[in-house]
Amino acid sequence: MQHPLPESIGDPDLLVGRDKEFNLLDQWIGRIPKRLSKSRVLLGRRKSGKTAIVQRIFNRLWSENGPVIPFYIQISEKNMWLADFAVEFFCRFASQFIAFETRDAYPVRAPLGLKQIKEWAVSNSSPLLATDVDAIFEHKESGSLDLLWGVASSCPHRLASAFDRRFLVIIDEFQNTGEYIYMDENHQFVDKTIPGTWHDLSESKYAPILVTGSYVGWLINIIDTYLEAGRLKRKFINPYLSPENGLISVYKYAECFDQFVSNEAALQINHLCGSDPFFISCVIQSDFDGKDLTTEDGVVNAVHHEIADRESEMSMTWGEYIELSLKRINTVNSKHIMLHLSKHADREWTPRELKQKLGLDIDENEIDYKGLTDGTLALILRHRFEKEIATYQPDVKPTDMKQNFHEEIQRLKKELSPKKIKGDPNGPANH
Repeated sequence: MQHPLPESIGDPDLLVGRDKEFNLLDQWIGRIPKRLSKSRVLLGRRKSGKTAIVQRIFNRLWSENGPVIPFYIQISEKNMWLADFAVEFFCRFASQFIAFETRDAYPVRAPLGLKQIKEWAVSNSSPLLATDVDAIFEHKESGSLDLLWGVASSCPHRLASAFDRRFLVIIDEFQNTGEYIYMDENHQFVDKTIPGTWHDLSESKYAPILVTGSYVGWLINIIDTYLEAGRLKRKFINPYLSPENGLISVYKYAECFDQFVSNEAALQINHLCGSDPFFISCVIQSDFDGKDLTTEDGVVNAVHHEIADRESEMSMTWGEYIELSLKRINTVNSKHIMLHLSKHADREWTPRELKQKLGLDIDENEIDYKGLTDGTLALILRHRFEKEIATYQPDVKPTDMKQNFHEEIQRLKKELSPKKIKGDPNGPANH
């Protein structure tokens, strides 16, 4: 398989598992040629594998050169003027379409400019694409932003329906379309209605959309507001692999980064990381001084470092996620509720139960929450907020994480004691 779109995961071999997700999406994509597929959304927190999945889908469809033409764009967390965003959206789409038609991967990695796109369109008898380039120049020059964006955003559907082709429009981090796109060049007036662009386009059976989002509650609110009537079928992505695939992931990351890992330590890393491939990658690549992934103490120290050190990749990634999530609810009560829900993700809690259990000095009606059942998040929250919460509520006792990790490993050893611990025969520990 070719990889015209550089995958953010790095080495393609690092994408492990995800069979259920790919099987589901394969069936969905397989119905696109018959115009039977409804637009979808993949929901899941950051580093849950969404981008890896959709980028792999793009590369696979491009390599297969079949009836479905993929288009991929990631919406960055950066401010953009709508006029510039419209041009970028159009140029990326047109460039990827041209790359698919010519079997030249270069335009995927280095999008063509408007003039280059028109030259190709004229030379290859694609009048609709050439006319769209003219319209974009005209609307940007006149300042007609709504018309400009309308041409750019609708191009995949119009091109597909005009020539009976099929596109898959992949928009990664869709929620950012309503947060970082501005109506003015000085970035003063954000246009939160941009997601509504796809209100009708999401109904296209010629160019259905597949969107992803890392802030689940935020994205669901956007979808309910601007794409009502169930226009996007929802799929929640589990960030965790099966224990078997998690162990494979440990060995693959260790091999790629030339990190020696003993077989027993590989089991321990996978267990403490909960088979979370991002957590595993952080531990394998950790800059922890004196890192030793061959002993229990070494594993515990490396895992603890990734959670506790504010400069670690794991901590910084989750820190950004948590701070943005708590932006509007940054109170001790909200942190306490989030910490408690994450610790007890195996059950539902009513507002009354939370008020009584946590001794909250607020009315039950003020307790509005959506729990995220995520073990990795719970570890980060414990380290960041337990001491802060204890300052206000002394009955909340911070726990010793390292001791907890050692206890977890002892439980793992008891579970495995009747068995002979075997590592991957191809893994780094046996090289």
